[in-house]
Amino acid sequence: MLPLRNASGPVFLLVGFPGLEMYHRWISIPFCSIYLMALLGNSTILVVIRANRSLHEPMYAFLSMLALTDLGLSLSTLPTVLGLFWFNVREIGFTACAAQLFFIHTFSFMESSMLLAMAFDRYVAICSPLQYTRILTNSMLVKIGLAIAVRSSAIVFPTPWLLRRYRINSIYGLCVVLSTLVVDSLLILLSYVKIIRTVTAIASREERSKAFNTCVSHICVVLIFFIPVIGVSMVHRFARHSSPIVHILMADVYLLIPPVLNPIVYSVKTRPIRKRVLWAFGRRRASRFH
Repeated sequence: MLPLRNASGPVFLLVGFPGLEMYHRWISIPFCSIYLMALLGNSTILVVIRANRSLHEPMYAFLSMLALTDLGLSLSTLPTVLGLFWFNVREIGFTACAAQLFFIHTFSFMESSMLLAMAFDRYVAICSPLQYTRILTNSMLVKIGLAIAVRSSAIVFPTPWLLRRYRINSIYGLCVVLSTLVVDSLLILLSYVKIIRTVTAIASREERSKAFNTCVSHICVVLIFFIPVIGVSMVHRFARHSSPIVHILMADVYLLIPPVLNPIVYSVKTRPIRKRVLWAFGRRRASRFH
């Protein structure tokens, strides 16, 4: 993205994949497929949970919040990316750029916080099962959701006004990352240390396996989110002079892959979700033949 100036104020020029401009139409095909999968997958999760009262539990409430966050993250980049690839809309004003930056980072930090909340859910369910329904009440779920939204948006809110001040913006950005992604990942790790200690104390091998199986989906989505975050950071720190396409691809992986894979992981690894999704699609297919 290159900065320009015109009479109405600063304008940024979107370059897409440098040197591959003639192939942007073809490149748009996998991007469209990825966006479509993310929108359909997360929408399906929301509809399935909403339509089945047996899934109106804290674990699935957090999963619904994660799906909403993934939808928001996908929609934050969809107009700009497809506008560039399909219609060659290369200019973006400063206000639009700042707004997009705000929503991308807000939903990214919301996803990190949501994964932490889901880790807390698994911690309470395994380490204090008798207190689970008393701790994670509907009002507590609402408070957690609001706290995540307020925290994520408030911490990103000053960023558009700091863009013109590079040094202050860099220091503030480092503080934001440390207070969100780093803290969240450490707390998730701590929760799983306590979960492992609790589970290993269980005498029955079958019960241990059952307890660990309830965490598999969450561990997968945590890795899906944080591995690209680490990859983007490593490329920015140690490969800043590499091809721009490397940086673009890593950024795309960070923004697009979690919203696509999260609903797939929960649909495959979580039996109640898998059963409901298969039942819903099976009923649609059966209705076509009648």
